[in-house]
Amino acid sequence: MLSRVANTIYWMCRYIERAENVARFISVNVNLLLDMPSQGGRQWEPLVLITGDQELYEKTGYSDYSGESVVRFLTFEREYPNSILSCLAAARENARSIREIISSEMWEHLNQFYLEMTHDENLPVALNEPDRFFKIIKMRSHLFTGLMDSTMSHGEAWNFARIGMMVERADKTSRILDVKYFMLLPQFDLVNTPIDSIQWAAVLKSASAFEMYRKEHHQIAPRQVANFLIFDHSFPRSIRHCVNKADICLHRISGSPAGSAGNSAEKLLGRLKADMEYTDIEEVLAEGMHEYLDGLQTRLNRIDTAIGTTFFNIQPLPATAGQQQ
Repeated sequence: MLSRVANTIYWMCRYIERAENVARFISVNVNLLLDMPSQGGRQWEPLVLITGDQELYEKTGYSDYSGESVVRFLTFEREYPNSILSCLAAARENARSIREIISSEMWEHLNQFYLEMTHDENLPVALNEPDRFFKIIKMRSHLFTGLMDSTMSHGEAWNFARIGMMVERADKTSRILDVKYFMLLPQFDLVNTPIDSIQWAAVLKSASAFEMYRKEHHQIAPRQVANFLIFDHSFPRSIRHCVNKADICLHRISGSPAGSAGNSAEKLLGRLKADMEYTDIEEVLAEGMHEYLDGLQTRLNRIDTAIGTTFFNIQPLPATAGQQQ
């Protein structure tokens, strides 16, 4: 397979997963605000802060952190490369260039998905009915994933697509947990209160994890929720599960035996996999939830860089890490 094709399909799926997870990102904040005491108009600022894009947010012309401004920026702002609309545009462009590799069903669905997102009436719906609007985005992303799994041969191209999807999903699950951290940061008196439990339930729902969590743990407990989303080995959106699946796909592509490392990408991903297998939630809490998640996101970025240099012959610029080159 040409490295250009591998890079394109890898990023096509990263962008689709990113669009879905930005929708989840906003959804968790909407759900938290339903039960969150007023924070003096600062309820939406954490969504921009934890992306690390507050400088770009202000440069783009947004002067405040109101709900409308943040939703517009994260969802529809074309000048912001990680907005939902920008991600779908990039995914569609990538899909267009490899239409001979992907199935026609995948292309038709993605093309229609993007065109529907460009309608002018979407912004009022996103502001007035955010739960319904962002649920549609999540379901369209799920449909794309289902089409990929059921209409595309599970060869090299599919494995590159799955790696991109899993790396992106692991990163965004960590950021969903970070939303919770930042929302409670100025409200220490809310920790271990009924409001705290309601908010952890909202985090689970935003990760589509509420029902699976309840089947296993029954009661909402912050420690168990964090453990489930980070370390559960079978839930498909947990960070550990995503890392394990990415490692399997990487070894299928390279042909190296499981547990070995034939290149820098396998070495970094294998090291992260091993660390997660021998780390528990007690160690995470002792280190600090935010500090652990921040370090995890840094390691995932390094894995992405190693995949690019190993398979795509790309040397990414530091200023554009996490974006296609």
